[in-house]
Order: sequence, then C-alpha cells, then structure tokens
Amino acid sequence: MRYGFVIDHRKCIGCHACTVACKSENEVPLGVFRTWVKYTEKGEFPNTRRFFTVERCNHCDNAPCIEICPTKALYRRPDGIVDFDASRCIGCKSCMQACPYDAIYIDPFTNTAAKCNYCAHRVDQNLLPACVVVCPAKAIIAGDIDDPASEIHQLISRENVSVRKPEQGTRPKLFYLGADDASLTPEALSWDNAYLWGEIRPDGRPKEAKQANEPLVGPGDTKVVYDVHHPKPWGWRVATYLWTKGIAAGALLIAAILLLFGWAGDRSTFDLAAPVLAIAFIVLTAIFLIADLK
Repeated sequence: MRYGFVIDHRKCIGCHACTVACKSENEVPLGVFRTWVKYTEKGEFPNTRRFFTVERCNHCDNAPCIEICPTKALYRRPDGIVDFDASRCIGCKSCMQACPYDAIYIDPFTNTAAKCNYCAHRVDQNLLPACVVVCPAKAIIAGDIDDPASEIHQLISRENVSVRKPEQGTRPKLFYLGADDASLTPEALSWDNAYLWGEIRPDGRPKEAKQANEPLVGPGDTKVVYDVHHPKPWGWRVATYLWTKGIAAGALLIAAILLLFGWAGDRSTFDLAAPVLAIAFIVLTAIFLIADLK
C-alpha cells in the first residue's frame, strides 16, 4: 500500500479551496502553508495564459528529509505517508534544506518542522484528505497507487503524468496531469518578485514599484505571479558553526599528526594548546547552533 496524489491541472481553477481547507483541518498558522497554489503566466500579449500549480509534500518513497533528520522526527508510515512527530523535532531545519520541493516549514508557535501529512488522522478513520473533499473541480485525486482498482492507479497507468524534479531520485508520489512543464521546473521560470497584488523582496518585505514603462515579463518568458514566501532554511549561523566545528576537530587532528611524526617540538605546548583551542571552538559551535535552533 502506498498512498499518493494526482493533481489534474486540466480541471484546477486556482481557487485555493485546498489551501484553506488544509489550514482549517490542520490548524496551520498564518504565514506558512502545507499546500498552496502557484500562478505562472506564459506567452506574449495578447496570446498569454495563466497556469495553476498545486504544490505540497510529495511523500517520496526515497525521502531525503527522513534520511537527514537527526532525531527521526520524520518517518514513513506502512501506508507510504511521510509523517512527522513534532515532539521529537529540535528545529534544526535539516529537513527543510534537504527537501527539493520547499514543502517543509517551521511552525511559528511550536518552532518545530511541519508539512502536509496526507491528513493522516483522517486516513486512519477511512476518510479522504480535506483538500480532496473540498476541491470543487475534483482536481485532486488521492488513493493507493498500488491498488489496480483505485482511480489514482488507473490515472497514472493510463495518462501521461509528470513529477517535479525527477532527477533528484526521490521517487515522489505526487503526480501532475496536464501541467505545464515550465510551471514544474524552477529553472524555466522568471522570478522578479513582481506579484499580483504587491512587490516583495527575497526576504518577504515590500519593495519599490517598477517604472510603468518597464515590462514585467519579456516575450516568451514564463513568469511567477503568485507564490508563497519560502525563506532560506539555513543562514550565516549554520555556515559559521560548520566552520567552527571543523576548526575544533582540525586542531586535535593536526596536533596528533605532528606528535606522530615527531614534529611537535615542545610537547607541553601541544598538550595544552590543542585541547584549549578545540574546546574554545566547540563552545563557539554550540553557541551558534543553539542560536540557530527554533
């Protein structure tokens, strides 16, 4: 048994009902999302078109978030759903860095990682995920992709479905039907932070408006006009504590090599200097690590 999703973009109308239902069902705070709709526009005026792309956790069979989590807070259930245990999460954001789909966020209230978990509490009661129930266009199909009698299995077998970033080798179980290829490929999109109702900077703050005579999108480009904010999971603190941790380990390693080959000179200097230097940088590593934890 492996539960998965098919998003039928031939039917999706971009209404955000799935986003709202997900927030209501799972009490998702404002500013973060478990499922969301991205708008992209393509073509040259007057022959332009808008595409909708529903994005969320892909519940990968080879999920990198599970592999990288140091506390095993993320795990795969026997039915293939990738779920999370918030009580085990330490907020290190390793899973956010590992996920190629930007599907994981830090809950601003609990400071732990969270994401779409296929409404596992509903599945356990033989109910469909909230987004599937509420979709007015029936564009979200959920079910066991290993069951030949299921609608999702038949769609995947019969139709030409696609996945996001197949080159990552994650074996995602979120399939797209009728989606524009450019909308699924970040490298094919134009990201100038110009959106439908406002202008934003990469950090999420408003920015100055462009001149009226400057085109927002060039001919032939595919431009993102609506998306949710995805902050960088790791900042300067992480880079710094990786550096200080390396120095701490290197101080003892270099001292050991010098002593091994008899290049140490005054042994007492190495007996004291190397451990003190290592301890000092370990303390710095701990400070930066704790400061970065949510």
